Amino acid sequence: MTNEHTDASEQCPILTTADGAPIGRQHALTAGPRGPLLMQDVQLLEQMQHFNRERIPERVVHAKGSGAYGTFTVTHDISQYTKAALFSEPGKQTALFLRFSTVAGERGAADAERDVRGFAIKFYTEEGNWDMVGNNTPVFFVRDPYKFANFIHTQKRHAKANTRCNDMQWDFWSQCPESLHQVTILFSDRGLPASYRHLNGYGSHTYSLINASGERVWCKFHFKTNQGVKNWMDDKAAEVVGQDRESHQRDLYEAIERGEYPSWTLKIQVMTQKQADAFEWNPFDLTKVWPHAEFPPIEVGQMELNKNPENYHAEVEQAAFKPSALVPGIGSSPDKMLQARLMSYADTHLHRLGVNHHQIPVNKPRCPVMNYMRDGQGATGEFYATKTNYWPNTNDGTPMPSERFSDPAWDLGQAVADRFDSTQDHDDFTQAGNLYRMFDEGERDRLTTRIAGALGDARQEIQMRQICHFFRADADYGRRVAEKLNIDIESMAAHAQ
Repeated sequence: MTNEHTDASEQCPILTTADGAPIGRQHALTAGPRGPLLMQDVQLLEQMQHFNRERIPERVVHAKGSGAYGTFTVTHDISQYTKAALFSEPGKQTALFLRFSTVAGERGAADAERDVRGFAIKFYTEEGNWDMVGNNTPVFFVRDPYKFANFIHTQKRHAKANTRCNDMQWDFWSQCPESLHQVTILFSDRGLPASYRHLNGYGSHTYSLINASGERVWCKFHFKTNQGVKNWMDDKAAEVVGQDRESHQRDLYEAIERGEYPSWTLKIQVMTQKQADAFEWNPFDLTKVWPHAEFPPIEVGQMELNKNPENYHAEVEQAAFKPSALVPGIGSSPDKMLQARLMSYADTHLHRLGVNHHQIPVNKPRCPVMNYMRDGQGATGEFYATKTNYWPNTNDGTPMPSERFSDPAWDLGQAVADRFDSTQDHDDFTQAGNLYRMFDEGERDRLTTRIAGALGDARQEIQMRQICHFFRADADYGRRVAEKLNIDIESMAAHAQ
């Protein structure tokens, strides 16, 4: 017996209700041809009720995105650093799903806007899912998680005008000089990727790697595009937006459909605790990079995207990525922003998708899942059925923890719990200045022109405060922005001292 209804006189399946009952006629049930409707028309009610609930809450950030499936293949042995199963040996392959996104805009935003790009990967390993939830930049705007929600508010719409507001964002940035490094990247020629295939991905945070001997090192993840980095100038991006608001999504989808599978090379930077103690900056500061000359990237493997989703909503919109999805051999670090994200992202999915979002196929681990969490909205019970729902217990065959998966202890020393000022005793200007000095003459001119164009919408007091930050990073940086805003350079230089 089958649940599929067919009609021998027709060459197509029979339309059914959500419960599988065949539908005889697709018209509303009414009292006479002119109505009114009858409440007993359960087929119509079901259709309307489902339609009213077709949209789930959009993500507060990273709302607009595209995704694809692929494979990661290890090419180099890094078992000296990590016991993670997906890195166990050269040739090892792991299935994955990757979602690209813009950060600030809503779901209707254009792909080709000047914005940071999200770069989130779900690796379906035999020891559980590992989610690497990063961006296309190696740093971020803030280092204190208390500022994160407030920063995102500045990127959204003004409460009264309901428009994006440059005064809001520059007011925030000018009072948070730690943002200067990321601001410089955002307004540089790197701030407008030409496509998702032509950008790098970064874990951004510092993570820990733990090997089979229980030894821990600190790590940063870098995914370098094999297509080459490609960006657009402002005029080209404006032209593209005017023609196609889904330019990045269309490019990715069509490339995969053609068999032109995009790929990235994964490299890691590794830092020992001894090196961390001697490092010039806080190695867990999300606004800083680790110089490649001091910590050379080590090649790990190749990632390829080779399959498009069959249904956008089911697979891309319902994909749930969270930094707390870690596997043995990969762990967190004292990075304050990462610590907050371990909770925040998982909590967001509980709100958007429900407590059993991990049972949605795109999020579902491809290894046995055994725990004592039960029920809740959307529960299928497939993992536990009538099995024991508590621990400890004395029943045979129930899941038990294993000490071999325990992480080594962290030595926090004589740490003092307090609300430390994240703006004190930090160098927020050297790395931003170093980046500026890497740019050629044309890049510097375009960067400062873009900044002046956006900063010019802010109040003058905000302009003055922000330009001081540019001067502290590099005198030429500050001078160019000031000149393009018609602000007296001598007075600005005095303020920057």
